[in-house]
Amino acid sequence: MSYTALYRKFRPQEFEDVRGQEHIVTTLKNQIRAERVGHAYLFCGTRGTGKTTIAKIFARAVNCDHPREGSPCGQCPSCRAIGAGSSMNVIEIDAASNNGVDNIREIREEVAYSPTEGRYKVYIIDEVHMLSTGAFNALLKTLEEPPSYVIFILATTEAHKIPVTILSRCQRYDFRRITIDAIAARLEELMEKEQVEVEPKAIRYIAKAADGSMRDALSLLDQCIAFYLGERLTFEKVLEVLGAVDTEVFSDMLQKILRQDVAGVIILLEELVAQGREPGQFVTDFTWYLRNLLLLQSSDNMEDVLDISSENLQLLKEESAMAEPEQLIRYIRIFSELSGQLRYGTQKRILLEIALIKLCRPQMERDYESLVQRISSLEKQMEQGIPVSRGKISQGSSGKNQGEPAAVRSEETAENEPAPRMPKAVPEDIQKVVQNWRSIIEGLSGGLKNYLKTAHLSLSGENQLLIVLEDEVAEAFVGTETHMQELKQVISERTGKEVEVKIQLHETGRPAEDTYVDLGKLINMEIVIED
Repeated sequence: MSYTALYRKFRPQEFEDVRGQEHIVTTLKNQIRAERVGHAYLFCGTRGTGKTTIAKIFARAVNCDHPREGSPCGQCPSCRAIGAGSSMNVIEIDAASNNGVDNIREIREEVAYSPTEGRYKVYIIDEVHMLSTGAFNALLKTLEEPPSYVIFILATTEAHKIPVTILSRCQRYDFRRITIDAIAARLEELMEKEQVEVEPKAIRYIAKAADGSMRDALSLLDQCIAFYLGERLTFEKVLEVLGAVDTEVFSDMLQKILRQDVAGVIILLEELVAQGREPGQFVTDFTWYLRNLLLLQSSDNMEDVLDISSENLQLLKEESAMAEPEQLIRYIRIFSELSGQLRYGTQKRILLEIALIKLCRPQMERDYESLVQRISSLEKQMEQGIPVSRGKISQGSSGKNQGEPAAVRSEETAENEPAPRMPKAVPEDIQKVVQNWRSIIEGLSGGLKNYLKTAHLSLSGENQLLIVLEDEVAEAFVGTETHMQELKQVISERTGKEVEVKIQLHETGRPAEDTYVDLGKLINMEIVIED
């Protein structure tokens, strides 16, 4: 016998089995008991909240021979036929694939005939917002003057796309997202029936990841059980299957960001990616972690709002003191923007790395608020008589002096800058690297290759290759230990030489050619400077 997915196997057959929609269940049961059943219903809500399930239970209940307190008995011929999908009284239509005028006209022709058995013909139209304008107009006539034995149940995830003329003729029921507690309780109940041992913490995480959808929760749980078939399902195993990250990693990541440790942040991210963690899931979970910290800072009575254990709550309270509310709001904004970019981006890891570097380097922001803050800081220093040197100001773009504008200089000062000194001789090893630079770049990984294409090659000291980059993101990315090793390895393979490499950010207001010797031009022009 073929396997049946959990969400199908345990689909509620009675109103009492439905979780999280008590306000709707109670209303419908009262209508059935009082025989005040309407002719058209509109079920709205996000995926997996029980719209179609309740519609099917309602269809059985109104046709049941022996209803119990508004619920179907499940034993009479009508209940069994509808449950098996063989009843002619319940017609399910998927509007996503049957959205034309002709499909609705067929319904209009069918409703003219009364049911052969039972009391009502029930039409369940799923994803009704997908109907065409002509189909809606054809449906409108039937909804205006329906036969007494016909009930329409329209289900949709996007109620705003349904014409007002249709909405005004339906009883509307909005399905809520199911709470984490309700989902977790249901999953524990079902795992007892399935005789599968699952750690409560694992159940809790799956319930949270489902985002209010019982169907999503059962699908995720099904996936995790299948991966570790026959074993006890633990929290760590769930994280591994779903590509998620433990909360301890978020604490480590935040501490590195607050220390502006770009290299540490990139290395930690690289470890997570190597472990198979999903960038999109990391962004979602880290944003929630920052949100929890912000809520704890905002009020002392947030324990009920945050769905975490008392142990984790105490840890979060300690961590929330490390950052200012403005910082957390900025972090959440950047990650919220990143979440939208990841949805359509192909280079997800690079986008995530750039966002993390932004968190470490607030000077990279060029928004109005940041500029006002920097100008205000500079004005205060001038009022206090503190001299602001050109070198000090230029450090602002590298993150060494927060709150100061980068490379603010007068034209007169720039003109007095000394021209770069020509080297007496370029070492043969470095000459070979410069001559083979294009082939070296082609041998590098994608992100590293893109950043080094615009690099400026110069000389540091007597025998060290200086790579000057114009972008802080590029400097932080190339400067990581892993990428430096990759670069040196490719240089060694292409030239047969071991060359010392130094990465530097170009911070002055002048062009790089006026600040550093351009080895590319020097060597290609075959200029030889003798001692």
